[in-house]
Amino acid sequence: MKRRAFITLLGGAASWPLAARAQQSAMPVVGFLRTTAAAGSAHLVAAFRQGLSEAGFVEGQNVAVEYRWGNDQDDRIPGMAAELVRRQAAVIVANGIAVPAVKAATGTIPIVFTTGFDPVRTGLVASLSRPGGNATGVVFTMTDLATKQLGLLHELAPKAAIIAVLGDPDLEVELQEIQAAGRAIGLQILIVKAASERDLNAAFATVVQSRADALLVRGSPLFLTRRRQLVALATRHSLLASYPSRDYAEVGGLMSYGPSITDAYRRVGIYVGRILKGTTPADLPVEMAAKFDLVINLATAKAIDLDIPPTLLARADEVIE
Repeated sequence: MKRRAFITLLGGAASWPLAARAQQSAMPVVGFLRTTAAAGSAHLVAAFRQGLSEAGFVEGQNVAVEYRWGNDQDDRIPGMAAELVRRQAAVIVANGIAVPAVKAATGTIPIVFTTGFDPVRTGLVASLSRPGGNATGVVFTMTDLATKQLGLLHELAPKAAIIAVLGDPDLEVELQEIQAAGRAIGLQILIVKAASERDLNAAFATVVQSRADALLVRGSPLFLTRRRQLVALATRHSLLASYPSRDYAEVGGLMSYGPSITDAYRRVGIYVGRILKGTTPADLPVEMAAKFDLVINLATAKAIDLDIPPTLLARADEVIE
């Protein structure tokens, strides 16, 4: 090979990675922030990528995604949110616990959230149909599911004379509605509340002293962060427990019934794609959860020598072996 041709070939080869990097940097960057750990979240990432794909975006081809995981250490979230803002993300995806930190970090970058709390009451959006501002997303409320959740728990533990309900004291109206739902189907309901981590042991002591046999855990940022502790306490006290989302079942919780977080992340991916194409968050109505999942951890049931009723097992959307 002639020397000039060889130099030309080297020069061309050297430019390839530079061109690739230039193409990568030209892609819009999406920040993906969750307060939980990456382990066990592969299904959420896959669903998010599916939604992006449905909207015309493929990670690594025409969009880049920066992932940040809080590992249930909420004090890390503000720094991660600020980092994504400095990274000049075109859109930031955040779960409910992380949204306030992202909102505090930016008033201009579009935010697409998933949350179990009323985004109007908590100030995330002006209204569900017209969010205004820079945030929109998918919301799943738990109150309307109370009767269904209680019914499933009663089916799991038909001999339970008392069912305890662990809730956030700030959601007093919701707890009262759950108590009424319990009375409507003939169940004796014991309401226990926990506002901080130090309240959890005392709450479980009250449940045990009251001779409750089953426990329904409500939605709460504290409970989600401390879900491993809650599952361990329920197991230690031989309580048949049901939880509000799959996050609990995947760390050993016996059963969960609630909105499909997987479906929510697919829909979030679609919204991110629409925003990347030019739609503003203010013009995207907040969507309500439309799919609900019953998850049973069969490994946990076997460990406590519990036979899951066949009719309940047959209705499960997912069985964790």
